[in-house]
Amino acid sequence: MKLASTDFMHVVKHAPLISIDFIIENENSEYLLGLRKNQPAAGYWFVLGGRIRKNESIDSAFLRLSNEELGIAIERSEAKPFGVWEHFYNTNAYEEEGFGTHYIVLAYKIKLSLHLSILPNLQHTEYRWIKRAEVIEDPSIHDNSRAYFIEQ
Repeated sequence: MKLASTDFMHVVKHAPLISIDFIIENENSEYLLGLRKNQPAAGYWFVLGGRIRKNESIDSAFLRLSNEELGIAIERSEAKPFGVWEHFYNTNAYEEEGFGTHYIVLAYKIKLSLHLSILPNLQHTEYRWIKRAEVIEDPSIHDNSRAYFIEQ
């Protein structure tokens, strides 16, 4: 169930959100990042993923998000769990002053090769494959995404 904007803003203001992040690695040991369009983290390179909706199972959210973010539906059983993380942002999706966003993130590793040209552009303006060492050094990659690579 997708909430109305005012209801969603109330939730963001008063509770953590639950999301799934995809740490996608290709056959060249490179990782997929997208340049975010929307807050929080607009203008930063970030791993792909998204929010779990009310009354949506984790498996259903995984299928929906992989299809929305990658253009292909992937079963959660095809991915390897990579822990539960917390992301804190000073901003929110509505760019309203006075409150940030708190995510509880279920991270998953996926081995997958994709051509960047086929990826949807709903959440990201562009995509790139990048080596782990470069992720750690690149300041244009958001700290919340960088943490996945530092912790390996």
